[in-house]
Amino acid sequence: MNNPLRFPETSAEELPRELIELGKKIASLPEEHYQEIERSYSQVVDCIRRRRRILNLVQEALSQLRLDVKYLMFDLEVTRQERDLLKSQNDDGPNDEFNSDWT
Repeated sequence: MNNPLRFPETSAEELPRELIELGKKIASLPEEHYQEIERSYSQVVDCIRRRRRILNLVQEALSQLRLDVKYLMFDLEVTRQERDLLKSQNDDGPNDEFNSDWT
């Protein structure tokens, strides 16, 4: 019944509290029951850690995507402003002389 806690050391932030409590209860089981459940528990812990890493990567990618979209929207707005400015300058300026040469 005095099984050493052979489960991976985890912080409260890394695994859900309920899972940590379950690990402590599994560690207090008799050796024969402990052996049966320990491997499955370790697989669940690994799966949760892997999912947490994937979730963090996805969140980072989304943050980067949001930033990229903001830059693109800014660039698009500036490009539109430049286009409108050039268009207004062309409508008012030297194009009249150029066009009169061709007529």
